[in-house]
Amino acid sequence: METQAQITSATPLRELWNKGKLIGQKPPLRPKHVWSIRTRLQMEGRTRDLAMFNLAIESKLRGCDVVALRVEDVAPSGYVVDRTTVRQKKTARPVRFELTEQTRQAVDDYIKAAAKKPGEYLFSGRRGHNRGMTTRQYARLVSSWIATIGLDPHFFGTHSLRRTKATLIYRRTGNLCAVQLLLVVRCKHKIPYWRRVCNDAGCARGSALR
Repeated sequence: METQAQITSATPLRELWNKGKLIGQKPPLRPKHVWSIRTRLQMEGRTRDLAMFNLAIESKLRGCDVVALRVEDVAPSGYVVDRTTVRQKKTARPVRFELTEQTRQAVDDYIKAAAKKPGEYLFSGRRGHNRGMTTRQYARLVSSWIATIGLDPHFFGTHSLRRTKATLIYRRTGNLCAVQLLLVVRCKHKIPYWRRVCNDAGCARGSALR
C-alpha cells in the first residue's frame, strides 16, 4: 500500500486542456465585423482567405465541412454555382446553401489564382494539394482574421462564422424556425440555445421566444 501511494504521489498531474482558456459558446460576428474583415483581406490581396471567409459565412457550414470542401462541390463546371448541396460530416445530412455574387467572385478568383482543378480540395493545407487544410489550421486563420480588426480572438471561433448569417436573418425576421432549417438542426431541441445566441448578439427579438 505504501509503495502504491508513493507511486501515485510521484506521478505528475496532467494539466487540464482548458486551463486558462475561455470555453463555451462563441458569439456570431456583427455586420460591421464582417465588413471590416472582408475589406482587410481585399486590401492585403489574400485571395484564399477572402474566399474562405466569404464561403464560411454564406454556407453556414461547420469548420470540419468547410475544410473538407472540394472544387467540384462549388464549381462543378469550372465556375462557382449560385447554389449547391453538401453532406455534413457530423449529421450525415445534406445541406443546401446559396452563394451571393460577391462570394462567387471571390471563390472564382481564388480557384483561378491557385489553379485549382476538380478532385482537389478547395482549401489545401501545408501537406500538399492532395491534402485538405486541417480544422486546427482553419481555426488559426479565423483567429488571425479576428485579431486584425482589433477583436480578442479568444472570444470568437470558427463557430462564430457559422452563426453569423443565421443570426442576421433571425434579427431581420424573428423567425427562429427558419434559422433552424437553414442550419439543418431540430427546432425544438435548439430553441433555448439559439435564443441565447441571438440575445448575446444584441437581438431585441430574442425575448419573443420566452
